[in-house]
This record gives sequence, structure tokens and C-alpha cells, in this order.
Amino acid sequence: MKRLLTALLTREGNGFVALCPEIEVVSQGDTVEEAKANLREAVELFLECASPAEIEERLSSESYVSAMEVEVA
Repeated sequence: MKRLLTALLTREGNGFVALCPEIEVVSQGDTVEEAKANLREAVELFLECASPAEIEERLSSESYVSAMEVEVA
């Protein structure tokens, strides 16, 4: 079974941090592609090893990514 999850990638120093906010799993890599592949592996391992109760507890039904405008002093 496949499920569509979110991957948020952020540059940190010389690499990238990747977050799956629905289940709060994080990974990293030297490139965007590597960080995303490492995140996919980490998420798959979590889903394989975690109990159904833990998955249900951590899995959010909806995630939104949105830009917002803020005032900067």
C-alpha cells in the first residue's frame, strides 16, 4: 500500500535536512535528492517497525505547507 506524505527540505550549512511532519521523522543529506531518499528510507523503516498504535498516534491526517507574510523590524 502507498500513502502520500510530505517532505519538507531545508538547507542547513552544506547539506539539507528533510522532515516528514505527519509522523515527525527527520533525516539529512548532502543534496536535496540524497536528503529526500534518506527521509524516504527513514519513514519506511519507521512504518515497518512501529506498532500500529504508535503510527496512528503520530500520523496526522492533514498537513499544509503555506507561505505567510510577516513584518520584520
